[in-house]
Amino acid sequence: MKEMKKINRRSFLKQTAAVAGTAIVAPMIIPQSAFGANNRITFGIIGMGDRGSQLANSLSRIKNTQIVALCDVRGDALKQRQQEFKTQYGLTDTVATQDFRKIMTDPSIDAVIIASPENWHALMSIDAMKNGKDVFCEKALSLTVAEGRAMCDATRRYGRILQAGIQQRSDARFRQACELARNGYLGKLEKVIIAVPGGHRIVKLEPGEVPADINYDLWLGPAPYKPYRKNLCNYNWYFFTDYCAGWIQSWGVHHLDIGIWGAPEFLDSPLQVEGSAQFEPEGDADVSFFWQVKVEAPSGLIMEFYDDKSSPIGHGCRFVGDKGSVHVTRGGIIASDPAILSTVIKPTDEHLYLSNDHMQNFVDCIESRRDPVAPVEACHASTTLSVVADIATRVKRKVTWDWNKEQFIGDDFANRMLSRTMRNPWHL
Repeated sequence: MKEMKKINRRSFLKQTAAVAGTAIVAPMIIPQSAFGANNRITFGIIGMGDRGSQLANSLSRIKNTQIVALCDVRGDALKQRQQEFKTQYGLTDTVATQDFRKIMTDPSIDAVIIASPENWHALMSIDAMKNGKDVFCEKALSLTVAEGRAMCDATRRYGRILQAGIQQRSDARFRQACELARNGYLGKLEKVIIAVPGGHRIVKLEPGEVPADINYDLWLGPAPYKPYRKNLCNYNWYFFTDYCAGWIQSWGVHHLDIGIWGAPEFLDSPLQVEGSAQFEPEGDADVSFFWQVKVEAPSGLIMEFYDDKSSPIGHGCRFVGDKGSVHVTRGGIIASDPAILSTVIKPTDEHLYLSNDHMQNFVDCIESRRDPVAPVEACHASTTLSVVADIATRVKRKVTWDWNKEQFIGDDFANRMLSRTMRNPWHL
């Protein structure tokens, strides 16, 4: 089976150990009664918002696993989730903590699920792997390209399994679309069109007092210190670039990954990238909306990437060849000619990694030590392309991307946007 090309340059960060501040954190010892059978894989879940809870539900259905620890800096939400777990799953001994470092340093925990905001993904993932744990990391993989490269290097250095939360790779419809594109059943590919939701336009969040149950300093982590704003620590952080690049990144990685999976020419250098977007005229919500980005591979293959309100195709990923097209979303798959969808992929064709359950694949790979369907390099590629697209809309001119060096060619201004300084004491 031919796997996706791996981006293996190390031009930004050589050091990959995550140092979780200077505070000394005592190990959190999980009660032995929580483990169940000795062969169970024990998990800690970090980030108990909607996505973390959904991932916990997926994990709870898998045999030979046990959730033994929950973490969220929002104390009230954490207590609520802990009670729900007791009611739904009978997990009476599941430990709750607001400090993720207690999970990282506990040797009885085998793996972690990270569902925190993007600005935390690199630090938490690398810290977990350094402590011998396997990682399921939600998308986007990282906030910056430099952080993503550090995560790739750490995964291989420590010999850990990292499954990224680009779960469409475990959906047969997306796999079918990519295999049709890669094996020439659409003819010569001419264009890939991608459109994703643009998110919620926020002009400004009003300042407020930090709720008594929230450890705001630990929520901020490596992000710059700014006074608390009402309702920031729930859904709204998506639209502040200190914590996320917006849905051009956090939603974009899903379909960008499928675009790359079906057309790996977009991993060739150099890529020509240009685009435009709208930004809120005032306030502190500073991510892009209504973006339109064009990416051209060296082969001449074009990718068009849109906020779905600006898109000519609505939502989804469409592969367009000179003999037909296929359009795939989470709701279904259609083709320019219905007969295309009846195509049987031949044994001699290129077959992509087969997974029909993303969390089960992660657990299976913890046991087998085989790379998962969404390895760290794959999500680094789609996350990087989302960041490159976002930067192109900000500099308002065509940029040239070099995958080998993971930087823009001849553009120091744009290259400065590929990494960020972390707030002390946090660093990679």
